[in-house]
Amino acid sequence: MGTVVLDITMSLDGFVATQDHDTERLHAWVFSDAGQTVFGPEVRELMETSWTGAVIAGRRTYDVSGGWGGDPPVPVPYFVISHDVPDDAGERFTFVTDGVRSALEQAQAVAGDGGVYVMGGADIARQFLAAGLLDEIRVHLVPVLLGAGIPLFGGVGPVELEPPRVRCFPRRTELTYRVAGKAA
Repeated sequence: MGTVVLDITMSLDGFVATQDHDTERLHAWVFSDAGQTVFGPEVRELMETSWTGAVIAGRRTYDVSGGWGGDPPVPVPYFVISHDVPDDAGERFTFVTDGVRSALEQAQAVAGDGGVYVMGGADIARQFLAAGLLDEIRVHLVPVLLGAGIPLFGGVGPVELEPPRVRCFPRRTELTYRVAGKAA
């Protein structure tokens, strides 16, 4: 089985969204400099070098993205953790209503040797951390202080992490931590 990676964007003061769930400022690095709804060069590079075999997303991420118009950014199966299944779910999406473990099992079954990329908000991240299901945590740290909002790691821990791999980009710093005690 491949690596299970949480991939999430966070402000320098530890928030993944404002109090009203706005993430526009945090995700400015994702889009082209022209502000278009196409992915910028950093995201294309991330996807082109991806080893991902499946993606797990939260329902809010799915809804906010508009289901990516039925064509999500990474061309693999998506598993959306949700309390219900929408009528208009695209064919690339499987809605999982029985928790993070079930979503991971289903994603790993289709990913084969490929990794599983976990995206979404703080709630999904905390559930995966609390269940001990992550091999790596990749944080895209953006140079903004929100001052308040939805914290990424509130209420979870302790979780021991290995020293990070660090990559610097113009609009973010990518920190990748292995969860200590997990097999490589």
